[in-house]
Parts: sequence; structure tokens; C-alpha cells
Amino acid sequence: MDIRKLQVFCKVVELRSFTRTAEAVLLSQPTVSEHIRSLEQELGQKLVNRLGRDIEPTPVGRLLYDYARRILRLQQEALQAVAEYSGTMAGRIMIGCGTIPGTYILPGLIGSFRSRYPAIKATLQITSSRTIAGKVMEGELELGVVGARWNERGLEWSRVFADELSLAMHPDHPWAEREEVTLAELVDEPFILRESGSGTRRVIAQILEEHGFRESQLKEVAEIGSTAAVKEAVKAGLGISILSRRALIDDLNCGSIATVPVQGIRLERPFYLIRRRRRELPPVATVFLKYLLEEAEESMV
Repeated sequence: MDIRKLQVFCKVVELRSFTRTAEAVLLSQPTVSEHIRSLEQELGQKLVNRLGRDIEPTPVGRLLYDYARRILRLQQEALQAVAEYSGTMAGRIMIGCGTIPGTYILPGLIGSFRSRYPAIKATLQITSSRTIAGKVMEGELELGVVGARWNERGLEWSRVFADELSLAMHPDHPWAEREEVTLAELVDEPFILRESGSGTRRVIAQILEEHGFRESQLKEVAEIGSTAAVKEAVKAGLGISILSRRALIDDLNCGSIATVPVQGIRLERPFYLIRRRRRELPPVATVFLKYLLEEAEESMV
């Protein structure tokens, strides 16, 4: 079974389009179609259904897709191992991150890492903590950096960085001139939540529970799926929210958002590096893991 054909097949399943696949793998659409037809002929099975412009894998196609991903991952690991043996580290790291580490922490660290190992590339997926954990468990991602921790026996968790959170509001909000507010006042104010599965939302719920409140007591006015969108909602006066200080710096400097401390509570959260338990990482991911842990140790000194 030809590796290149498996690569094209996986991309067709993921993108659900011959046209988009052709653009992604730098082949013509007829060539992509021929690769799939050739695989189907070789296996004697129909692998995809053509539903107008959309493509959907058949049951046997989904089965092959799972094996093909493992084959391609093993091929990548073999190439990396040979490169390591020859003294030239090369390959790609697959990393998943929550919004804050993926936007404000990891890009700079990856840049510094690549100055040492320019032949190593990184794919950074920014999504919810739960989604990242699932993809690490499945082997689709090698490492993840998330903003919450929960019981997941299949994962190893290492605290790597910390994040300060701030209670954010419109600069014309009555609280903007206050020295502090109480948690009891906070739960009675229109509040903008992040989506379910967000690390920030999970930490907010934990802080509330630690002080005798429940997330359900918040006067939710909206549930929004990104930090940037929550900021815009705060600036529009929709409600208050709790957000990463890193994400608010520019808005605070230009006065479009105000913050105020919550009495007696330090709003902060750790970030955790996660990896699948008892799974050996490819050589380039192992090198990056060591680098990331060293950088994290320095930042917490």
C-alpha cells in the first residue's frame, strides 16, 4: 500500500472534498481521485461516498483511516529517529493548546526552540481543554497545554506555567472606579461565560465552589466560544467576565476595558502540560518536551 496514497486518502477524509484536498497536498483533482480509485481497487472495497461536492468515508473507509493515521505517524517517527541518529533533528511536533497558552505563550517558545532546531516544524491546534485531552489520548496530538486539570488516568499532567485572571468590565461600569468588589456582588451581575469545556470556565467554577458559590448562581447573559469574542462583548457593555490578564493588556492600556480586584480572592490558574501515559514520544517531541519543561521551571523561579 503506497504511503502517498494513504496521505491523500487521510486528507480526503479530513477535508471531505477532493478539491480542498488537491489544494492541500499540491496535486490536481484528477490525481487525487485516481489515488482514491487505486486504493479502492487494491483493497476491493469502496472507501468514500461522493455526495455531490461532499465526500464521506464508508464504514470500511473509516476503518482504513484509523490504521492509515497510525501508519503515517509511525513513518514520521521512523524518519525522526533516523535524523536523530545522524545528528540532525528534523520533523514535526503536533501540539494542542487552550486559547491563552496557544496565543500568548507557546508561539514565542516555539520560535526560540526553532532557532536551535530550524529543521523542526510545529503544528499548533488551539481548541478547548477537553478536546485537546481527547486528541492526546487518541494519539492525534503528542502534547497539550491546557488551563484545567481533572481525573483522566490515561494522561500525565505537569504544571508548567501560571496565568493571572482579572475581573473585566466596560470602563463606564459603576465598578470601574472601585478598589475591590465582593464575590457576592459578582454573582448578582450580568456575566459572560466561556463555552463548556473551556479551561477558564472550569477554573471560575472551581473558585466559586471554594468560596461557597456555584456557577449556576451567575447571572449568565451569554456563553461565548473565544476569549477575543468575550472581550468584544465586555467592551460592548453586555456584561462582566473573568479573563486572562495576558489577553487584556492592550485593552487596559488603551482604556477600552477596566478591571477590579475581587475581595479576598487571588484569581489565578496554572497551565498543565499533558501527554499520554506510557506512550513513548517521537524524538523531536521528546526534545521539545525537555525544552518546554526547562522554560517552565525558569519562569516559576
